[in-house]
Amino acid sequence: MKIAAFNVKRLGWTKVNKKAVREIIIEIVSEYSVVVLLEVMDESGKAMKLLLKHLNNYGDNRSNPYGMLCSERLGRTTYKEKFVYFYRKKEVKIEDSYQYVENDEDNEDDEDEEDVDELAREPFAVLLKCPSTVVQDLVLIPVHTKPSDAEAELNALHEVVEDVRERWQNDNIIILGDFNADGPSLSMRKKDSILISSAPYYWLIDDDVDTTTSNNNDHTYDRIVVYGERMLKAIVPNSAIAYNFEEELNLTEEETQSVSDHYPVEVELKQKALRKRNPGTTGAAQKKKPGPAAKKRRGA
Repeated sequence: MKIAAFNVKRLGWTKVNKKAVREIIIEIVSEYSVVVLLEVMDESGKAMKLLLKHLNNYGDNRSNPYGMLCSERLGRTTYKEKFVYFYRKKEVKIEDSYQYVENDEDNEDDEDEEDVDELAREPFAVLLKCPSTVVQDLVLIPVHTKPSDAEAELNALHEVVEDVRERWQNDNIIILGDFNADGPSLSMRKKDSILISSAPYYWLIDDDVDTTTSNNNDHTYDRIVVYGERMLKAIVPNSAIAYNFEEELNLTEEETQSVSDHYPVEVELKQKALRKRNPGTTGAAQKKKPGPAAKKRRGA
C-alpha cells in the first residue's frame, strides 16, 4: 500500500478547472492508496469536490473509489492553506482525525505559560485502519513548514508526535510533507540538531534526493519520517522516493510546472502475509493503462 504527500502549489479552483492540469493531478493521485495534498487554497471547498468527482470517474477508480477529508483553513495571516487527504475507501478507513493546536485555550493548566506559536500550519493528523498491512493502525501527520521558520517548526513536531501518542496510544506514526529541509531554509548542520533528526525518528528520503521539479536546484525539501523501529520495519525497503511525474507521465517542462514545483514523496507499507493459493491457481500482474493525460499527449 503506497502513501504519499504532495505539495501541489496553490491548488484551488483555477488549477482544478483546467482539464489538462486536472488530468495530470488525477493520474498522480491514482498512484496511491492514501495521499495528502498540501498547499490547498480552496476556501469554499468546491475545487476539491470537483477534483474528487473527476478522480472517481477515472479508470479503475470507478470500482475502487476515493474518499476525501479536509482540514480547516490554516495559517497565521490572510494567507491560509488546507491539508486534504484522498484515500481509497476499500483499502483504508479513517478511524479518527484531529487538528493539533499549539495554544489550547481550553486548558486552564496552561494559564501561566507563555503562548507558543511555532507552527505556521498546525498538522491535521489522521488515524487510519489499514487491514491489509502489517501495522493495521497508522497515524499520518502532514507537514508544510514556513521556509524561514523550518528549524523551529521541525523541532515543534516532536511535541505533535507526543500529543498524538498520548491521544491515540499509537506509535505507528509517519510524518510526511514539505519540510523545507534543505537549501536556504535548513542547512544540513542545522538539520542534524533538530529533535526529530535521530532515533526514535528515522528519515526515509535521503538528503541527495531531488524533490523539486525545478531545473534550477536539486533541493530535498520534501521528506518522510517514521517514528520507532517497529514502524521502520513495516516499510518496504527502499520504497521511499520522490515520484518524478515529469518522467513517468512523459510531460514537458511546461506541463510539469503547471502542476507543481514539487514532486510527491511516497513510501510503501508491507502487506500482511497472504494465505497460500490453492494448487493450480495462478496470478499475474495487470499492466497499467495509460491515463487520459498520457493518451492526449500520445495523440490517442
